[in-house]
Amino acid sequence: MNGPPGVRVSPGEVARVRRAGRARATAVTVGLLAAVFAALCLALSVGDLVVPLREVIATLAGGGDTGSRFVIIELRLPRALIGLLVGAAFGLSGAVFQTLLRNPLASPDMIGITWGASAAGVLAGAAFGVSGFPLSVCALAGALLTAVAIYALAWREGLAGYRLVLVGVGIGAGLSSLVSYLLTSSEVTEAQQALAWLTGSLNGRSWSQMWPLLGAMVVLVPLTFLAARSLPALQLGDDTALGLGTRVERGRLALIGCAVALAGVATAAAGPVGFVALLSAPIARRLLPRQGAALLPAALTGALIVSVADFAAQHLLSSVQFPVGVVTSMIGAPYLLWLLARSNRVGKGG
Repeated sequence: MNGPPGVRVSPGEVARVRRAGRARATAVTVGLLAAVFAALCLALSVGDLVVPLREVIATLAGGGDTGSRFVIIELRLPRALIGLLVGAAFGLSGAVFQTLLRNPLASPDMIGITWGASAAGVLAGAAFGVSGFPLSVCALAGALLTAVAIYALAWREGLAGYRLVLVGVGIGAGLSSLVSYLLTSSEVTEAQQALAWLTGSLNGRSWSQMWPLLGAMVVLVPLTFLAARSLPALQLGDDTALGLGTRVERGRLALIGCAVALAGVATAAAGPVGFVALLSAPIARRLLPRQGAALLPAALTGALIVSVADFAAQHLLSSVQFPVGVVTSMIGAPYLLWLLARSNRVGKGG
């Protein structure tokens, strides 16, 4: 096998490199799983009543006393699990968008998808008094309709990543104006509730919000990984993918549909938790360089980010609990500024 000019690479060397890549991918995935489980245990342990970690693990395994089971299973576990699922959904969605469009800014919160879900949720709640599961359905429908509009407006004999991002930013700005109007014309109590949700919050989450989210993830995650089989070819561009026999539009629409649905159900469950989708995939790719989209590590990274951010939001200041979106925005905003500055330096800033 030929490598760089004048260098021959043996098949054994190629096999060794591939084994090393698989070993690193396995190690990173296992490490992220361990970190996610540790963050889950910490979230279940710390609170107004501190439960020892050994008691937490015993309770999760089906043991523990009655008091520990009530505190952990009924009060803390739903919020912790929703945080993990929301983070995984945003992380996976962001990884698909950024890899498919080959643009580090192409995450659902940057291109208007979560604004579509937010506008639909606020409109349904403020104007029609919708709440609970129907509100989540409205938010998901808003995300899907926004994605259709962005895709249609960005299509010009093909789909360019930067054009889709620009169209999405414009639509997102319009939807944010709609949300602002709805908030200012609503009753004070309704506006306060909507504003807390728009910030991205896990406060007050229970099993009734967890089960629909879990059901959606059980369906969407396998579908996303199934659709991602065409992702390596689509990364090479439309012409090359067509030459390789890939059904470009079918594959791209399937991936975008899955990514939009993931962002929609996550937004419906916890609001538009900012910057998780933007951050997760770059961190995962740093951990696994030259390993492609790194979808599973990106999902685990998103779960870890939301879990740690929610823990900080609850316990950073003893006198007040922040919405989790406040903490993720504090982390993500500097990264976005750095990314924009870096894009301008390399001539991609527009």
